[in-house]
Amino acid sequence: MSKIKTAFFCQNCGTQAAKYLGKCPSCGEWNSFVEEVIQKPTTSSGGARKKSTPKAIHDLESQMLPRMEVLDQELHRVLGGGLVPGSLLLFGGEPGIGKSTLMIQLALRQLNMSVLYVSGEESAEQIKMRADRVGYSNPRCLVLMETSLETILLHLHEHQPSLVIIDSIQTLSTDTIESPPGSVGQVRECASQLLKFAKETNTVVILIGHITKEGTLAGPKVLEHMVDTVLHFEGDRQHIYRLLRTPKNRFGSTNELGIYEMRHAGLQEVNNPSDLFIHQHDEQLSGSAIGACMEGVRPILLEIQSLVSTAVYGTPQRSTTGFDIRRLNMLLAVLEKRCGFRLGSKDVFLNVAGGMRIEDPAMDLAVIAAILSSNEDIALPPLTAFAGEVGLSGEIRPVHRTDGRIQEAKKLGFHKIFVSGYSKGLEDLGGQIQIIQVCKVEEMVAHLFG
Repeated sequence: MSKIKTAFFCQNCGTQAAKYLGKCPSCGEWNSFVEEVIQKPTTSSGGARKKSTPKAIHDLESQMLPRMEVLDQELHRVLGGGLVPGSLLLFGGEPGIGKSTLMIQLALRQLNMSVLYVSGEESAEQIKMRADRVGYSNPRCLVLMETSLETILLHLHEHQPSLVIIDSIQTLSTDTIESPPGSVGQVRECASQLLKFAKETNTVVILIGHITKEGTLAGPKVLEHMVDTVLHFEGDRQHIYRLLRTPKNRFGSTNELGIYEMRHAGLQEVNNPSDLFIHQHDEQLSGSAIGACMEGVRPILLEIQSLVSTAVYGTPQRSTTGFDIRRLNMLLAVLEKRCGFRLGSKDVFLNVAGGMRIEDPAMDLAVIAAILSSNEDIALPPLTAFAGEVGLSGEIRPVHRTDGRIQEAKKLGFHKIFVSGYSKGLEDLGGQIQIIQVCKVEEMVAHLFG
């Protein structure tokens, strides 16, 4: 008989250690290690295991994975074309961001499948109130308030639903492990049992997971490796927009982005986000420029706002919202070194309107245009967009999917778009929009301000 094996796990990040540590070496949390059983005693006289046989890869049959259609078009696209039977998904996000709301909408809108919604955090009355608020109804949706994994598996085998939603994995516990719910061992074992159930019965299982204060999914890292798809819901509570990303997807692309708008009746899909993120002013204001960025494979036009003023307190301030502060400092150095603009003694504030956070280098051109517009106090020409990366020598470098950005600007009725002069194959994309190709920042300045 083998001995009981135990280990110490950090309850904040899941780091494993052979002995107790006062401070976690991974996340820096104090007094977060607890001892958990990782292997129970087993006898050596177990039954014979079924022998597996390796096969040549060219003898295996390839087949297209069947998909279950999702009526939520944003979620449908992010998943890569729908839900795959037998898949296990992990859905995480900040508290109050709308995870449960999105999942109850999914359960109530899928009239073509039976759904079991398991909640360990809310009562039946709370779930009913949310269901009434979102305005959907599915007579084949069952609700279960339970935290015992063994009881949940009994109900799953009895009702055999097509879709199972667990809210949340941190509230479940199994009798095989003597540790509290939410601990590393409980999360790992419960997820493992649900994965086994999903693969054996061809059922789609969605696990709602908590995240830590650092923004990462709580529990052991093996949880993310175990599931087929990881969905992350993000956004600022002060704004009504929510972004759905997929850092891991075994059945589709990880570059897709879903955008939702939080309303009183739940989360509303945003089919054309460019219309929402671009504010139409009654009069032209300085310091505002429209940039064409890519979120995955989706072109989006965003408004960049800048304010440049004389530093009052001696040391100039540099502040950004939704844009990398280090990249802003680099662009300001380029403007000062290559173009002769004296911005070293001025405060520069930059904001991406709508609460979006962007990392696309193609927004460099729009950022520079907004800064110069505010510095000169001259409004940019109306219905003008920008898409280009700025190098350290002041050159404007081409960016990927320039044609898609031009088509998005054309669809929204823009008259001009500034792109890199090194981009090729843009001759046939004009027509209703004028494509201005510039190779240096100085050329763009000459076009805009003379």
